[in-house]
Amino acid sequence: MHEILTRICNLQSQYSSTNTPQMQERGSLIRSSLTKVILGQLPVLQKAFDNVFDDLDVVGSDGIGRKTEAPWVRLFSKTMSPNPREGFYVVIHFSADGSAVFITIGCGSTVWSGGDLRPVSDDELSRRTSWARSVIEHRWKTVAPFVDEIALGAKAPLPRTFEKATAVAIRIPVDKLGTADLNGIIYSACERLGEIYLAQLDQRDVSQGDQDANDVAAIARPLKAARNRQGMGLTGPERKAVELRAMLLATEYLNANGYQCKDTSSTESFDLLATLAGSSIKVEVKGTTSDLCDSVMMTKNEVDLHKSEKGKTGLIIVSKIKLNRTAVEPTATGGYVEPLLGWDIDQWLTEPIAFQVSRH
Repeated sequence: MHEILTRICNLQSQYSSTNTPQMQERGSLIRSSLTKVILGQLPVLQKAFDNVFDDLDVVGSDGIGRKTEAPWVRLFSKTMSPNPREGFYVVIHFSADGSAVFITIGCGSTVWSGGDLRPVSDDELSRRTSWARSVIEHRWKTVAPFVDEIALGAKAPLPRTFEKATAVAIRIPVDKLGTADLNGIIYSACERLGEIYLAQLDQRDVSQGDQDANDVAAIARPLKAARNRQGMGLTGPERKAVELRAMLLATEYLNANGYQCKDTSSTESFDLLATLAGSSIKVEVKGTTSDLCDSVMMTKNEVDLHKSEKGKTGLIIVSKIKLNRTAVEPTATGGYVEPLLGWDIDQWLTEPIAFQVSRH
């Protein structure tokens, strides 16, 4: 592999946006030679992933139409990253001057808009990459050996967007390619990508509100949702396990703070009636596997309750719940409790995402 990578680096110094003989050779190496070498390693690399991700593929690109300063080859699950604009993947980048190769884990950095590829906002890319690094650090306690900054040195804006979309990277100088353990580095990158995929399977990167919004969209537009929805989401039993875990932790929190709790989830438009010193508060409990919880889903009755009885209601969000799927029935553990007692719903943005349309 190192001979192919070295030759691509050599051709980088002869970059042209037109299809010169040098760029034709570079394109063949990117789209064919290097891609085939990595495809040949997939039986080994597959071991770095959970068996559920059995649809790995490798694709290279040196530009659509005009040649790019920053060609790349990416390894990905077709389900988790159906195209370069979506999801996470292992990606090999090349510096514009040919001085180095970067083996990275990155995410989609562009979207189609008005017929053109446009970059995702810097804030959104920062959120995505920070989340991916947190998953890696939680599992390995470090991002090592992927500790390098990626700097492609290209003049065009798109390669700079690639840099912002990189979660972790390792830089290999071109003169070190012959001695570097390239197969080992790529395998390590795949292990970390596999951990990110598992976190996405648990929807740890999607707020509870967005998780439920996706489900509503799947009901309202089932064909569109089936075609476009990334990942797999939670099953009914998994959601039930998450809900029960959230109720348990919310009840434990309230009891520890002197409240007496009554479970009203099956009879009222709130989950717990919490009483302290003769005063009661109606508490809604929302549980999620997400590491990020800045939105929740509520029914109309729940929203009406929080608005009409403002100051006498509360919201408890239990995030970062972990699912165990090894048993016949899934179980849930962990969880971070965020209590919002005396919650003011008007300080949050309320958005309708679906309507029930009935005949008169």
